[in-house]
Amino acid sequence: MQPTGAGLAREVAKRVLAAHIARTGGTQVEQTPARREDPAGVDIRYVLAGVPRSARVRVDTYYGIDSTHIADRALPYYRAEARAYALEEIADVATRTPGWVYSSRADDLMYYRMAIPRPEAEVAALLSAPDGVFLSELGIERDDLRIIPMAPLRDWFSREGGRFAPRPVIAGGRSSWQRIVPFADLESAVPGVRLVGPVYRFLDVR
Repeated sequence: MQPTGAGLAREVAKRVLAAHIARTGGTQVEQTPARREDPAGVDIRYVLAGVPRSARVRVDTYYGIDSTHIADRALPYYRAEARAYALEEIADVATRTPGWVYSSRADDLMYYRMAIPRPEAEVAALLSAPDGVFLSELGIERDDLRIIPMAPLRDWFSREGGRFAPRPVIAGGRSSWQRIVPFADLESAVPGVRLVGPVYRFLDVR
């Protein structure tokens, strides 16, 4: 069964970022299959300059600036821009399962913001298409990638996370808990954050 909602957005982000990794020198790029959670909390594995690397992907669709698209409820992956990270503190409120900030063993968090002015059904159909069609037709209007080392992020968040606004999120039949952290607070405190910027427009979409 193909993912929907936030799950679909995550699969789109994984595929775009895998293409970005390959374009920028990564080899042996492998994505965790859809609807199969990696025990180590990893979404993409690859090799860069001979060194194995792994990443957790967090996709954020609050990156739109066109007011018409923002107001169109048929475009679920185009919401008004928010300049903050949403970090999962608790993955399941009922079981008190720790969120991916604590549970993921990935080397990096790839925090990817994207705005897609397409209905969900169109995005879902493209996910099944070959890479050339998927990348050329997806039509991401704006995107931004920030890469955060997971170990220092986890250390900092365990000390300071409680200072930031909480937000409950219900998805897939479970309730999770996130903290909304302004960019400046995290980036000034966590060493090694890389502000990559847009990646989609530089991909080979032929």
